[in-house]
Amino acid sequence: MGANSSTALGAASESADDRVAASHPGVTDLFAVLAYGEISAFYRLAEEAKLSPSLRGKVAVAKMAANEMGHFETLELALAARGAEVFDAMAPFVRALDAYHASTDPSTWLESMVKFYVGDGIAADFYTEIAGALAPEVADVVRDVLAETSHSEFVIEEVRTAVEQNRSERDRLTLWGRRLLGEAITQAQYVMAQRDELTELVLTATGDLNGIAVLFEHMQDSHAERMRVLGLG
Repeated sequence: MGANSSTALGAASESADDRVAASHPGVTDLFAVLAYGEISAFYRLAEEAKLSPSLRGKVAVAKMAANEMGHFETLELALAARGAEVFDAMAPFVRALDAYHASTDPSTWLESMVKFYVGDGIAADFYTEIAGALAPEVADVVRDVLAETSHSEFVIEEVRTAVEQNRSERDRLTLWGRRLLGEAITQAQYVMAQRDELTELVLTATGDLNGIAVLFEHMQDSHAERMRVLGLG
């Protein structure tokens, strides 16, 4: 990440007085979009476990899916504490997130693994970047459900081994990773355009439209680093 842009974004969230209040209506939307992302990931991973060529892979992905369900339940409780019913709250985000998954449906085991590590990481970057400007009790929930797990190490090993042995596979997965980034940013912009309260929350957290531009720049930097870790940089 660029030092100047990182400092600018951080400055917007350093002061406790500048934090987005826990009562901000956009927090409910934030929890809801995260909840639908988690439950979507659960079903996606459960289905994609079938693509694994090994029992070890199937078990690893099953554990990832279980982790996503645990995160969903955390968000369900957080929404309930705000007086929101999880299914009603998630409804506005179904179309956009389903469109993202439909446009990035993996056709191979390795594509699935790259999507899990890189694609889900893009979304995590977006939300964790703004978490520093949220009230502590809200930020804690966000960081908890987006924390990377030890299962990521399995993905890294699986992909790196494959691309080290096959140059054409590496090139193909590099293009796949770029596609994931483009689609994810497009859908993030669409969601914000559709939900005024969530847009206001993000604007408050980042400072202004320039802050959102910096946020997307950080997402691209983190994406490049994840691709490098997978041997695709």
